[in-house]
Amino acid sequence: WFAEKEGKFIVAACDCTGHGVPGAFMSLIGYCLLNEVLLEKHFTYPANALDAMKKGIIKSLGQTGQEGEQKDGMDMSLVSLEVVLDGKKMNHKLSYAGANNPLYLLRKGELIEFNADKMPIGIYLGIERPFTNKEMILEPGDTFYMFSDGYADQFGGAKGKKFTKKRFKDLLVSLQSQPMNKHKAILETTMDEWLGNEQQIDDVLVIGIRIS
Repeated sequence: WFAEKEGKFIVAACDCTGHGVPGAFMSLIGYCLLNEVLLEKHFTYPANALDAMKKGIIKSLGQTGQEGEQKDGMDMSLVSLEVVLDGKKMNHKLSYAGANNPLYLLRKGELIEFNADKMPIGIYLGIERPFTNKEMILEPGDTFYMFSDGYADQFGGAKGKKFTKKRFKDLLVSLQSQPMNKHKAILETTMDEWLGNEQQIDDVLVIGIRIS
């Protein structure tokens, strides 16, 4: 999901619970909440938006946190990009908040990880706390990635093991010498080769954005 509002470019990478009809229902609720929270109301920071969406999911599904109750919800990374003036220099400022899903920033061959809050958008049985916001001034050539856990969790290879987060990070680092329009094909080819004869077990979403 993406939109522009109040001079900010907003991007969301979402991973809903459930498959088939339940997954489609959850996706529809998430889509409606994104439009409501980020477009119809005053948008401030990604963390505030995740807090509002969490309340919306809990209300929509009537979640109470009782034992045996469905824990449907979604994981998400949410980013806003805006141009800020520093003296006479125009910079891109990135604001990020995440529900279970981190953000990877690649700068000059180095991967910087923005950790997500370890809780979903939905009912959570741990300690209730607000989502946290992280900000950084980006440099030309910086590339950041938003993603679901699907790529790293696919089984395959010679031993039928998971692809793993480490392999995923190494792959993203290796892509930095390539133009952005080649990243999708390389990611798809790498996953196809890893899967081999194995069946894909989860949805895969990877969004990459490079600052020019």
